[in-house]
Amino acid sequence: MDEQLASPSSPIAPLTEPDMGIWQGRTDPEPNSERWHQRIAAYRSGAEPGVVVTGFASDAGVARNKGRVGAADGPAAIRRALAPMAWHRDAPAYDAGDMHCVGNGLEDAQEALGARVTEILDQGHQPVVLGGGHEVAYASWRGLSEHLDKGHRRPTVAIINLDAHFDLRDPSEQTSSGTPFAQIAADCARRRWPFRYACLGVSQAANTRALFHTAKRLKSLVVEDREFRDSRIAYIKRDVQRLVADCDHVYLTIDMDVFPASDAPGVSAPASRGVILTHFEPILEFLRRSRKLRLIDIAEVNPAYDIDQRTARLAARLVHQLTRSNA
Repeated sequence: MDEQLASPSSPIAPLTEPDMGIWQGRTDPEPNSERWHQRIAAYRSGAEPGVVVTGFASDAGVARNKGRVGAADGPAAIRRALAPMAWHRDAPAYDAGDMHCVGNGLEDAQEALGARVTEILDQGHQPVVLGGGHEVAYASWRGLSEHLDKGHRRPTVAIINLDAHFDLRDPSEQTSSGTPFAQIAADCARRRWPFRYACLGVSQAANTRALFHTAKRLKSLVVEDREFRDSRIAYIKRDVQRLVADCDHVYLTIDMDVFPASDAPGVSAPASRGVILTHFEPILEFLRRSRKLRLIDIAEVNPAYDIDQRTARLAARLVHQLTRSNA
């Protein structure tokens, strides 16, 4: 696998049609007892607006970043874990298949996924992109920014990243799973859009002083993992609410390495501390109800290192929570 990822070739990323056979689970006899596998349908143009799940099967960015490869199999693992979960939506959900990064063709794959996300947004849907390495973030952004660029006013997007890492490394020599938000900042500068970035759960031990300085220079909202405790959650949520209040749209990206390794062992870079889901839930619920959440992606589920499907199940739970209908 490593030799394939190191290949100098850069082919166009192929799109595979959705494998609806992956959506399996139990069927209950009681009325109103449906599950995701019974309701999700293959995506088609012109479908009634809903949630569209699409995958980014890529390890190239993680390999370039010297991480543990295997996240290319993440989209399928998350679908399998989501399939038997109870259905709590009023609007439909669709599967749009996967965009595959072949060899080292990361830039082609990001461009192709970006075009797919733009199409989904243009059709009035909310995309949920399943990674893949966190290089998916730049692809997701490309799709959202091209969609928003069709409007008549300059948009302001709150980029909320739940992550143990800033992913603000210098992309000038080589892009990777460690550079997407630096790439997004540069794209915002080219477009003359404001860059509004929050990194929640960042680990001081996993990020250099240079990265903290970059985050400060970019006026990012930074909340370290050690700040997440019961007495601080309301204050962290308030800071996120203030950021979102000044923005037109929200893009939420979740790197599964933000969670403790005991909860999410199947990632490219397991967290020695991490932040438990309970501490994120008030923020996630606010974002879900904000009416500004346009795009969600979940990165770095690596089934090769998962234990009892803990990471895939947690990722699927996040999709379930973020896309359920209001009670």
